[in-house]
Amino acid sequence: MRFTLDARSDVNLIRGYGAGVLRIGERTVEHSCIVSADTLVTDWGVTSVAQLSAERLRAVWPLKPEVALLGTGARQLFPARDVREAFSAHAVALETMDLGAACRTYNILVQEERRVVALLIL
Repeated sequence: MRFTLDARSDVNLIRGYGAGVLRIGERTVEHSCIVSADTLVTDWGVTSVAQLSAERLRAVWPLKPEVALLGTGARQLFPARDVREAFSAHAVALETMDLGAACRTYNILVQEERRVVALLIL
């Protein structure tokens, strides 16, 4: 028996990623961004994990995710304690991984209709 995942056309899918560039749907994004099934925030302004703060996460909470994937670039880097606590305070699970793993995991979860948001640092 063969199983094939039918890609949903009504959600933001990450079609490609590389050094300094993402392809989300038909858009090319060259800056760090926040992406969910129906929202793409391209003016996030974060360029490193060290820049993350509770203030920089304000765009995440209105999306009401159950899980957030933090893609930290070529290597997995963990955010500061106050950032992790902000996710906990909003009852959002935070998973930190390198950019490629975050993109792949996001696509799987969004296809499963999970309330997922990816915070992708380029």
